[in-house]
Formats: sequence, structure tokens, C-alpha cells
Amino acid sequence: MNWMLMPLSLSLYVRRFAVLCVMLLGALIAQSVAALALPTGVSQGPSVAGITEYRLANGLTVLLFPDNSQAKLTVNISYLVGSRHENYGETGQAHLLEHMLFKGSPKVPDVNTEYTQRAAQMNAITRADLTNYFATFPASDDNLKFAITLEADRMVNAYLRKADLDKEFSVVRNEFEAGENNPGQVLTKRLFAVAYDWHNYGKLPIGNRSDIENVSIENLRSFYKTYYQPDNAVLLVAGKFDPALALVEIAREFGAIAKPTRTLPKLNTVEPTQDGERSVVVRGKGDIQIIAAAYKVPGTLHPDMEALGYAALILSNTPSGRLHKKLVETQKALGVGGQPLAYLDPHPLTFLVVQKAGENVEALREAFLNELEKFAESPPTDEEMQRTRTVYDNIYESMLSQPERVGLMLSSYIALGDWRLFFYGKDNHKNVTAANVQAVAKKYFIRDNRTVATFLPENAPQRAEIAVAPSAADVLKNWKPTTQIAQGENFEATAKNIDARTQISSIGELKIALLPKKTRNETVQVRMSFNRGDETSRTGRENAWGLARNTVMLGNTKFSRAQLSDELQKRKLQGGAMSFETRRENLVAALELAAQILHEPTFPESELELQRKESLAGLEFSKSEPAALVAERLGRHFNAYPVGHPFYRESREEIEAFVKRYTRDELVKAYADFAGTSNGEIAIVGDFDPAAVLAVLRKEFSPRTSKAPYARIASRLSTPPAINEWIDTPGKENATLRMSTSFALKRDHPEYAALWVANEIVGAGGLDSRLMARVRGKEGLSYGISSSFSVGVYDAVASWGVNGIAAPQNVLRVERAVLEEIASAREQGFSAEEIARIKSGVRGSYNQNYANDAAVASMWLDRLDRGLRFADYEAFIDKVLAVTPEQARDAFRKYVDPAKLSIVKAGDKKKAEAK
Repeated sequence: MNWMLMPLSLSLYVRRFAVLCVMLLGALIAQSVAALALPTGVSQGPSVAGITEYRLANGLTVLLFPDNSQAKLTVNISYLVGSRHENYGETGQAHLLEHMLFKGSPKVPDVNTEYTQRAAQMNAITRADLTNYFATFPASDDNLKFAITLEADRMVNAYLRKADLDKEFSVVRNEFEAGENNPGQVLTKRLFAVAYDWHNYGKLPIGNRSDIENVSIENLRSFYKTYYQPDNAVLLVAGKFDPALALVEIAREFGAIAKPTRTLPKLNTVEPTQDGERSVVVRGKGDIQIIAAAYKVPGTLHPDMEALGYAALILSNTPSGRLHKKLVETQKALGVGGQPLAYLDPHPLTFLVVQKAGENVEALREAFLNELEKFAESPPTDEEMQRTRTVYDNIYESMLSQPERVGLMLSSYIALGDWRLFFYGKDNHKNVTAANVQAVAKKYFIRDNRTVATFLPENAPQRAEIAVAPSAADVLKNWKPTTQIAQGENFEATAKNIDARTQISSIGELKIALLPKKTRNETVQVRMSFNRGDETSRTGRENAWGLARNTVMLGNTKFSRAQLSDELQKRKLQGGAMSFETRRENLVAALELAAQILHEPTFPESELELQRKESLAGLEFSKSEPAALVAERLGRHFNAYPVGHPFYRESREEIEAFVKRYTRDELVKAYADFAGTSNGEIAIVGDFDPAAVLAVLRKEFSPRTSKAPYARIASRLSTPPAINEWIDTPGKENATLRMSTSFALKRDHPEYAALWVANEIVGAGGLDSRLMARVRGKEGLSYGISSSFSVGVYDAVASWGVNGIAAPQNVLRVERAVLEEIASAREQGFSAEEIARIKSGVRGSYNQNYANDAAVASMWLDRLDRGLRFADYEAFIDKVLAVTPEQARDAFRKYVDPAKLSIVKAGDKKKAEAK
């Protein structure tokens, strides 16, 4: 479960600008839905690109999106309610209610267990204007019926028990506390709070701590009864299913719900025109400086918003945007970003810039705002406009290739008034002109419409009047949809069929797996892995090689970094040189470009210096991050290798010293010695011509041999004495707990499957695991806790551990609870019901991966490396199905010994010790 926050996390500070709103995820198909016999009380509405709308008499809107190309089924229900609808003193209520809907209803009393047994991938998201629940299952009539029954029952019959609320509120509070550790999230809260006087957009969905702690079950039930009704919801079914059966089930389950007699509350608050620049400074723990500038813009349906989206991308894209060129390339800043989000009402369009702590923040602020507010004086060039159109086109095309995510994608537009607005935007963004972009920049990017937040007036005020957006009906009345897309085949996603359809070959030491098939939108997934060197040649050079390998995208003999970014867009290559998605018509060109990137990097000095500064800033950030500190301490504790060994676990100080001292010549030499594409694995899955692909691989990849002959390096087992330590991080609101133990075990060992099953029950099985049931469900101490199990393929080196978060004052309670659960598993073992639950979900989990082309390509890399086929996965499943409760208990007793568990916690020790 999650709440949608403006993405100002650290990853955005120095990464590529993520255009469009973060909620735009999804896909569509062009197949038309055949006319169906409609059940009583069901009427048919509009249809676009294979998505057809239906209405029930009680007001429920239904969207059916059949797609037989993958054996998956997604059910998504969106409620038109979010944090915008909350009353004073009840912030976070919509998000808390989202959590409570997983606590059961009369027909499905144990939601999480059902999801686990059905191998469902599920989640829920609360935003300002919307809450939606979604789950993807292996396609079957039974799963379809279950999902419809679940959503209909919990729409009006959710338990909403006070006993559950008394535990769950502290889970949500811990989620709040986790966000308080992130400077970007804290800054976002302050930015929104200062930007708004009255509108609830100023209060983010996670809510206020005291409101979360004091919510009453009566108010929560009232909120639920008001907004969780059929006339305020949109149900979408996508994937491989029988539309006729779906309509019958929907009519029976949802049609039985009476049409509401209540009237939805009218939200009257309109934010006044801003009357001057606003500013807020946030001071807290952290190691970088952030400046965020927000300008209020109209609701997303307003015509100005398309041009504003273009303006945001032209300004903040990396590496071609104006802010990057003005601030990052001149080394005034580490990174920039900007992102339009989808909102019904006027909202902030936000830009940000990041610099190293201690540098001149005022000078950067002046340069940053100057570039934003003088944008209108320098209209977009033809090159900038064309680049932006290409980026938008590619983003839309990417969405159109993923039917399982259509619910998430369309939910944003459902909140705006009509799901068809997605297709309207796809058809109309190309009409934006440079003059439009200049006009909206002049209108909205002005001083008195600005709010600035920093993590460390005037007599002649300027006003920006925010226009009223038209209705969805007005926007759509003259629009004619144009979207068409290629269909995928009805592919049987089984291990047997994958093995049968995959063409295995080799060119020397280069192993190749090609799985050609018809896919939605002719997409293709490419994954590569190459081997280099041995223990002797790699000793002392791993850092130089790793940095060189990770900077090949900074430029090469043919393209600069910016030109390469444009070239990736032209060839519709999404990802990096060794892992990417493209389309059939672009695959050969994309492979040629990938080869050119891998074979001819130039490591420009100026770009390397930017990378050096970004790396050092990241290392500074990790100095006080509990999760990073705990991971480093345990990694160092279990290190089995001498300094310089390729697998040696370095300290942050050692990494920082290398980053500060390395030279370009060192990287060039490492790459020249180790780079090569003739020894390794390449897997390609999707719509392509195998003969054409093999020709490219033979020409561009197989001849390039590494100077350092490859030999596998053996892993070593380290079993150090157990430790139990606390790393103090004063001022951090959230703490991290990790436990780990190591032992000798390989994947071919008879006890591997039994220990795998035990681990799933204890902590790897999601919300239904013992650790989550105890620590989160029963005691409400943590938002997330899990166990993990790693085992060697070639060497008998394995580990088991636990990872969780909690408020500092709760960490010791979490530790005690985990140790008690471990002791219980060792002493009492596992029930037949628990074993059966894991068995019922294991095949479905693998089938989910089999139905995902990207996952299949990655899995083939592993199969090729080990000389195996997908049939080996089925053999492992058979071993899991044969595990008995006694075998699982005995394996857990043997390998997980509490006396050998090393435990490290990091958090504010003073808060932890407070009474």
C-alpha cells in the first residue's frame, strides 16, 4: 500500500527528468471488443482502442480491456476520493482507509492469504483526487470471479474493526516516519503547505502525525460509507479473460449493491490568487542542499497544461535541458529536475536543483530562478520542440505496450473526469507550438506566482490569474480517436513452451537465446551479460572497471552525451546498452547502437567530473542514512576477502577515497583491458527476425574479445562471530534493523527447497508471512519487515537474514518479536496449512514471470550461464511441492541459529532509549 507523493526523492536529484505525471503507467490494445449480450441492468458506453465502457444501474462504471497475448489478469478499481476530500483534523484518512480495506470482509475475510495463494501481485495507492486498488493474477476464470467478488464485497461490507485500526494506525504512522528520513519528502510537504492557504492539495495524502494517531473508527466508517459506493467508482478488468463472463459476474456481484441515496459532498474551496513570492527553509539531517521552485498552474484539463508540460521538459531534461546546461554543465549544481503531475484543480508545477552542502546556495538560487522566469524571453528552438515531441511520443508508445498496467495509467484520467482523456492527450500534444510554450511561461513563470523551498518582497506585486478548466465533456466533444496498435499472439507462457520456442545458439563463447513471438506494439526485450578477467587480473582494479563500465553512456567516438540521449529516443531504445526495450523495426539499429556504445566510449573529462561530484554527494548522503550504515556494517562484518579482491566489501571511506583520486587514464586503461562482448550471454524476447539479429550479433559483438581471459572466481564462506550493535543517527525519525547469518549450502543441495519454503513462511511471503503478521499486523510496529535467503549456484556459500524499519523507540520491540518468531519456527515448526499456502502460490509466481517478456529475457541469461533450460525451474517447483512440514522445520533448525545471527540497528539512540 502506498500514497502518491511528488517525486522529490534523492534519486530524482541527479537522474533523468521523468516526463509526464508519475501516475501515467499503462497500455492499450487496438482490438475491438465484440458486441456482448448485456446482462440485465447493464448498458454499453463508448469504446476506444479495445477498451469498452459499461454502466450498471447503480452508477458503477465498468471498463473491459481484453488482451489474450499474455496469461495475466488485472483487476483495478478506482474510487474518486483522496486526500482532497478529507476534513479538518482527518488528514491521512483516505490513505488509512486504503490500508483498512485489506483487513477483510464477510466473503473474503483474509484478503492477504487469498492474494498469496493465488500468486497475485497487488497494491493500492492513495492520491489527492483518487484511491485505487489493483492486483494482477495468473489468468483464470476462478481468479476473475474471486477478484470481482472481493472488490464488490469490500466496496460496502469491509469490516473496519476498531481492533484492526488500533494496530494499523501505527503501521501508517511508521510509513510517515520513514518519509521523515528523506529530505526531499520533507521539503515537498513544506513546499505544498506554504504554497496553499486553503485548498487540501496543501496537505499530502500521508497526512499529519496527530491526525493519524487520533483518527476515530466512527469517522473512518462515515468517510467509507460516503465515498466507497458504486456511483463513485470505476472498475477495470484487463488481460486474458472472457468479457461475457466478466460482465455476468460484475452484474451479479456489483449489481446487487443498491444505488446510493446520499449526495456526495460538494467541495467549495477555491485557492485565492497568490499575492507574492513565498519561501520556506527546511533545516534537518542531510548532506546536500536542495532548492525547489513551484508555480501554480491550472487543472490538468486546461489547454495551457500541454504547453506547460513541454516547457517543463525543455527546461529540466537531462542532459539536453536548459537547466542542466546552465547549472550542471557549469558545475554550479549536481543535478536538476522538474515534473508535471495530474491534478483536477490548480496545482504546483515544480522544478528543483541540488548542490553539495556548503556551497553558495543564494548564488545558485538566483541563477536557478533567473533561468526559469526568463524562459519566455528565449522561445523554444525547433530542435527543442522536436526533441520534446519525440520524447512524448516514445513515452506514450511505451505505455501502449503494457496492458497489465492500464488500470494505473487510466486511473489518473478517471480522476480528471473521463478515461478517454488519455487518448485525447496522445492525439493532441503534437499540436503544441513554440509560441504556446512561450505564452504559458510568460503567464505562469513569474515571481509573484512562485513558492520556493530550500533544504538549509515588492511594492509592485505581480498576479497570475488561474483560469477555470473546462469539463471533460467539453474537451472531448469534437475529438476523434486515432490510436491503432499491433496485436500480440496468444502465447502459451509455460516453461515447456518457452523452451520449445526459444532458439539456443552460440558464437564461440557467446551464448544466445532468441525467443521470437508476436507482441503488443511489436516490442522486444534485450538483455546482455559479458564475462571478463580472472581473480589475478581483476585484483585491485574492480573500482576502475566498474566506474568505467557505468559511464559508457557519457559519450563515445560518434556521439556526445546529449547527442546519444537523442539517438536513444530516435531508435526508441528504453534502458541502457545492455538491458533495453525497443520495437521490431528498430531492433537492428538499437543493437548496432548498443555495440557502438560498448565498444567506443571516450570518457569525456568534463562529464567524468560531473559524475565524480554526483558520486561524492551520494556518499555524503549515505553518511547518516540508517539503511546504508547497517548494510555497510554487516557487509564488512561478513567480508571474506582481502583488500583489492574483486569481491572485497569496501567501506564508504575507501570508496570515497577512490572516487576522489581516480583519473580518466585509469578508467580508459581498465576498459581497454577488460571490455569485450565475445564471452557471455545475450537473450532477446519479443517481435523480431532471428536471422537479422544473429547477423548483427555475429558482426558487432562476437569479434570483440576482452584482453583479460575469463575464469570464474570462486566465492568464499565467512562465518564470523555474531554481533549485536547500534549505530547512532541523531535526528533520524526512522530506524533500520537487519539480521544476518551465513552457512554452507548450494542450490543443488537436497535441503535447499525445504529451507526456501521455510523462508517464505517466516518472512519472504509478503503480508501473509509470520514476520509481517506479527510485527506489522498484530503489533503495528513497522511498515515493512521481511526475511531473505541467498544461496550459491556454484559454491556452497549461503546466507539468511531479516530486514525491517521502525520508529527508533520501537526497534528493540521489533528485534524481540523477530527473535521470538525465529524461536517459534525452530521449536514448533510449520503447519500443514502454511506449507500448503506456499505450495499453492509457487507455480503461479513462476507463471507470472513466464508471462513477462522482460523477466523471461533476464531469466534466460541465468539459464545460459548455467547451461540450463526453463524446465529446471519446473524441477525446482516439483521439489517445493514435495516438501513436508517436517523437512521445512528441520532445514530451518539446521541453518538458522539465533546464536549465530549478527544484528545491527541504526537510528536515533536517544529516542530509542526515551521512556
